Amino acid sequence: MLLNELLCVSKVPPGTKHVDMDLATLPPTTAMAILLYNRWAIRTIVQSSFPVKQAKPGPPQLSVMNQMQQEKELTENILKVLKEQASDSILVLEAALKLNKDLYVHTMRTLDLLAMEPGMVNGETESSAAGLKIKTEEMQCQVCYDLGAAYFQQGSTNSAVYENAREKFFRTKELITEIGSLSLHCTIDEKRLAGYCQACDVLVPSSDSTSQQLTPYSQVHICLRSGNYQEVIKIFMEDNLTFSLPVQFRQSVLRELFQKALQGNEALDEICFKVCACNTVRDILEGRTISVQFNQLFLRPNKEKIDFLLEVCSRSINLENPSDSLKGNMASFLKNVCLGLEDLQYVFMISSHELFITLLKDEERKLLLDQMRKRSPRVNLCIKPVTSFYDIPASASVNIGQLEHQLILSVDPWRIRQILIELHGMTSERQFWTVSNKWEVPSVYNGVILGIKDNLTRDLVYILMAKGLHCSTVMDFSHAKQLFAACLELVTEFSPKLRQVMLNEMLLLDIYTHEAGTGQSGERPPSDLISRVRGYLEMRLPDIPLRQVIAEECVAFMLNWKENEYLTLQVPAFLLQNNPYVKLGQLLAATIKELPGPKESRRTAKDLWEVVVQICSVSSQHKRGNDGRVSLIKQRESTLGIMYRSELLSFIKKLREPLVLTIILSLFVKLHNVREDIVNDITAEHISIWPSSIPNLQSVDFEAVAVTVKELVRYARSINPSNHSWLIIQADIYFATNQYSAALHYYLQAGAVCSDFFNKAVPPDVYTDQVIKRMIKCCSLLNCHTQVAILCQFLREIDYKTAFKSLQEQNSHDAMDSYYDYIWDVTILEYLTYLHHKRGETDKRQIAIKAIGQTELNASNPEEVLQLAAQRRKKKFLQAMAKLYF
Repeated sequence: MLLNELLCVSKVPPGTKHVDMDLATLPPTTAMAILLYNRWAIRTIVQSSFPVKQAKPGPPQLSVMNQMQQEKELTENILKVLKEQASDSILVLEAALKLNKDLYVHTMRTLDLLAMEPGMVNGETESSAAGLKIKTEEMQCQVCYDLGAAYFQQGSTNSAVYENAREKFFRTKELITEIGSLSLHCTIDEKRLAGYCQACDVLVPSSDSTSQQLTPYSQVHICLRSGNYQEVIKIFMEDNLTFSLPVQFRQSVLRELFQKALQGNEALDEICFKVCACNTVRDILEGRTISVQFNQLFLRPNKEKIDFLLEVCSRSINLENPSDSLKGNMASFLKNVCLGLEDLQYVFMISSHELFITLLKDEERKLLLDQMRKRSPRVNLCIKPVTSFYDIPASASVNIGQLEHQLILSVDPWRIRQILIELHGMTSERQFWTVSNKWEVPSVYNGVILGIKDNLTRDLVYILMAKGLHCSTVMDFSHAKQLFAACLELVTEFSPKLRQVMLNEMLLLDIYTHEAGTGQSGERPPSDLISRVRGYLEMRLPDIPLRQVIAEECVAFMLNWKENEYLTLQVPAFLLQNNPYVKLGQLLAATIKELPGPKESRRTAKDLWEVVVQICSVSSQHKRGNDGRVSLIKQRESTLGIMYRSELLSFIKKLREPLVLTIILSLFVKLHNVREDIVNDITAEHISIWPSSIPNLQSVDFEAVAVTVKELVRYARSINPSNHSWLIIQADIYFATNQYSAALHYYLQAGAVCSDFFNKAVPPDVYTDQVIKRMIKCCSLLNCHTQVAILCQFLREIDYKTAFKSLQEQNSHDAMDSYYDYIWDVTILEYLTYLHHKRGETDKRQIAIKAIGQTELNASNPEEVLQLAAQRRKKKFLQAMAKLYF
């Protein structure tokens, strides 16, 4: 609107195409207005092609949805017009590049003058002195950039256009250089421009004649694509003098080469070292630390590696006029390399090199060589270099930091033992179990492990257990088993208590291994594992530190594999008293066992109900405030139950057996429904087995119960997304919280999963009358009144009153008459015919009459034909609804 107003004010003839106007003959302000409009048009088209992250929609509200739809349609209409005119806009901007005169744009002064005396001032605004002066170079620079962006966007469908984009972007760079940074009216995002230029270099193939003008970026890309890695190394060495390539780009090239090498291309190992060496020299010249990658690749030095490293160093510094900082950084690097080498023949290779002699003074060189000779009296200069870091004997003077680094990385128990022996041989003052803050051992074990008197044994036990637990957490079960086995072998010699701890941890590891492996496909665990789980539950050894999670996992394991007989009848009494998870497991198993029996015999269900109610109760206490009043304070986590609610939730999330999860869900749903202010109950399978009331309603934390129900449904659906019972519960939750669109989604999904996407009839125990009535209410509140009328037919007794009332609504947000083909009840169709006749809606009346006239709806047809017609319409309607709400 603003730019159209500017076109009118600037005397652009209405109805005339901009492309048909000669910009050179137009007044400067008129030409400028046309340019601004067409530049905006091109920029808008380009901007619309970029992906936009959609905002998360809230609960659907009619007024907001209408407004958003109108805005979307308006935007799409504007974009459609702009895209149709895009070729004309590009021609106008191309013509503007041929102008060789300055342009002017209106200011507040010229607009005010136009408003005051339009007849007289028109001449002034068209003169060369009116408005704000825009230099030709500034105008051309911005037009070139916009044209380049437009051509680049078109290149996705026509790659030949990238050549035009490249030309315009490089012309923009030239004009920016000419204008300089002092331009007031030309602002180009130079970082974005550089990105466009780099992309064009890669996308547009360059001929040999232009290869000299390629940027280092495009040269590197071309070399990587063609496999010319030696040229990449050459470019990186040259860049060490100019620092033109960003460090991040160089690192990304190295990562790409590492990736290819890991995929089995062994020939790239040498290339990786060379590129890494180039990057390392660049880092040290700029004062950064040496990377871990370089240290790893240089663990096994040889003559070729040192020769190449010296070549890179020599070619990366200009010895004729180097700065003091570059000289100092390079000299320090070469000295550190020498100090890290064990073989003196390699040290002499570096110390006798011209660069080393130039950068270090005689005194520094002599001091360094003396240090090396004193440090390595045992090294034989005639033998080959040390073949591996692991072959260095414990008596060698090895940097403690390197050994600690290896200790952190290693998961081989025997290598960990060897490193600790070497470290303890060097110093007796360190506690090496504290080397990494990532090594964590459960607090219940800390006292036992840290109480070991021998320092080496203590470090070894702690580190083996910490690493084993970490491997188990990241599901690296094979390494975890090796580490635990080594730890068990070690502690068996001196500590029965720690031996039992390790046996418990290995049991937990075996449970994890089975559940993550063959257990996922439904294969039962071996009988030996089940026996060990029983043994753990029945264990009565005093003073053994026990982790709560092991008891949780053992009981969950028994429930998941339906060992209900053991939990119900064979669990020792002392376990039920001392272990809350065993108590909970026993109640769950017994409740499942009693399910088929009559309601009167379900005593365990009542016991389980009371246990969960107590866990979800809040303990209240009175407190007298400063003003003397007594206030009631509620404790969120109850201490009255056998465990905290958070612990119960954590335990439930270890269960996978559908029946167990269904029982727990139904219990919490019933507890949620007991609340007095609940308007819409949530339904669940087996809900009738629970008591209908609670003696002390005020004691239950119903907010926590509601949160728990939502969390349990979410977890259950993650175990089995196709369980229709759990989907109905999810739908009821959304219905109870007035989220009707989401509720319909899950009601429809529940029907779809048990009817092969409605190709079969939905079982009546899934789409009960209550579910259908809730779907009707959802549609009604979403103003989808025709859908309401159709759903009224799904009830066992057709609800004509609701159907007729909904059809009387004229403000319906659904497809209305296009749904008439889904109505099979002739009474409803006859009412529709009467209604449209009364309103004078002839077309809709004809559609209703056509629907009635279908032979399969004839009341004289056999009952089987009528039922088949109804079933076919049900199927099509529900499939249409699913497409709408899924």
